[in-house]
Amino acid sequence: MYLNKINLFLVISICLIFFFLTYNDVKSVEIKVIDGDTINLNGEKIRFIGIDTPELKQTCNKNNEVIYCGIEARKLLIDKIGKSKVSCIKEGKDKYNRTLAECFINDFSLSKFLVREGYAFAYRKYSKKFIKDEDYARENNLGMWSMNFEYPWNYRKKN
Repeated sequence: MYLNKINLFLVISICLIFFFLTYNDVKSVEIKVIDGDTINLNGEKIRFIGIDTPELKQTCNKNNEVIYCGIEARKLLIDKIGKSKVSCIKEGKDKYNRTLAECFINDFSLSKFLVREGYAFAYRKYSKKFIKDEDYARENNLGMWSMNFEYPWNYRKKN
């Protein structure tokens, strides 16, 4: 009987160790917003998977006024996060060794928020997940959809 309790304890211990070593959920303690789709969370650079936002130096035009749409996307993300805790579900690494993840505040996707507000695009090259959110923003003329803009991937090619 005593040996069975020890074996049970060892099995449970091994399972718990395995769980904690493979668990891919990251919760924020320290967060810095780098741009509209990249954050630094607890020292780890995280790129939001499935979306693309304008670059910080990228501009848009609305009624002959220059709008720094990349900075606007970053500000929108900063305001949304505020003092909330961010949790992310990791999905791998990109070619720049950034962690690819979808990040949330209270189970609400930050990527979905940015796309629905019109300051991010469904990055169809890598995911189809946020297409309906992009359609919503475009149909309602939200964010960049109310401006003349260049898609971020085209902007990067030129600059």
